[in-house]
Amino acid sequence: MHTDGMRLTKHEREEFLAEPHVASLAVAAGTDRGPLMMPIWYFYRPGGNLWVSTEIESRKARLIAETGRFSLLVQRVRPTTRYVCVEGPVISTRLTTDDEIRQLARRYLRPEKVEDYVVFARGEQRIELRPERWLSSDLGAP
Repeated sequence: MHTDGMRLTKHEREEFLAEPHVASLAVAAGTDRGPLMMPIWYFYRPGGNLWVSTEIESRKARLIAETGRFSLLVQRVRPTTRYVCVEGPVISTRLTTDDEIRQLARRYLRPEKVEDYVVFARGEQRIELRPERWLSSDLGAP
């Protein structure tokens, strides 16, 4: 059991990141601007890499390609205030397959909405990140 402000163990942070949270993605946007921050769905399995899917021509995709890395933050406030932030290099970029889009959509959508999402997201880019740095905490009950 954690007390206020305790870091999560490796197992706890990986399990938390594997849950279907909507993440905040951040990527450097230049020396004269703050980072670009966007909500995004992601896919992660403990011990592996994580990936996101985005439109190839989006500003987010262009900035990630320029910098070669990004950060992802997931959080919740119930039953306790908990967060995990992961940052690292992009290790691959390619078109997302329909099966990968289904895999991602099943985390966030009702079953009857998955195929519509596959059609919507077809042709997007899969960007895979290798977790390099982690920040995490369970701050206790809100």
